[in-house]
Amino acid sequence: MSSLQSNPEPVGNSGLAKLALRDQLLTARRRRSLVAVGAAARAIADELLAAPEVRRAATVAGYVSVGSEPGTTALLDRLVDAGKRVILPVLLPDNDLDWSTYHGGTSLAPAGRGLLEPLGPRLGVDAIATADAVLVPGLAVSPTGQRLGRGGGSYDRALARVPVGTFTCVLLYADETGHPVPTEPHDRAVTAVATPEGITRF
Repeated sequence: MSSLQSNPEPVGNSGLAKLALRDQLLTARRRRSLVAVGAAARAIADELLAAPEVRRAATVAGYVSVGSEPGTTALLDRLVDAGKRVILPVLLPDNDLDWSTYHGGTSLAPAGRGLLEPLGPRLGVDAIATADAVLVPGLAVSPTGQRLGRGGGSYDRALARVPVGTFTCVLLYADETGHPVPTEPHDRAVTAVATPEGITRF
């Protein structure tokens, strides 16, 4: 659940810089082979499942990856197998995110914009605040944890509901870290980034 591109940000200097960086990163992602995407997904899952913040979490907020994003399918199943309650986002008409519990691949159904969303009862937009660890998509992250999303603002709104101190981690490829991400007042930083090479905390 991450291809969110409606209601684009205002295109000022910061907005133009974000558009250019998004285009560059999306082009690089499209060039990744399926083998490379799969290998990255397995490595990121291993890193996150070994992380103390995830090991001790009772509830994990995740998402269903799309396209050439670092894959999350195996990660979600391994979290459930480890006894975690996993909640996934459901995109609302106003671009906000509702949440529902994940019970395996058969609990997902196709939704708009090429997304897969959980079929179960909706938990409400504030359900993300119940998560002990929050895993989010992105395109890049700065050295201080500023995350570049796709421009819809859905995750900035959701992250604003997460209690301070919660482990919030963006899943990326190694070459998508350390970018000078332009920031605006509504942008929400993350506390960590997970790549195939490991987890960096900010």
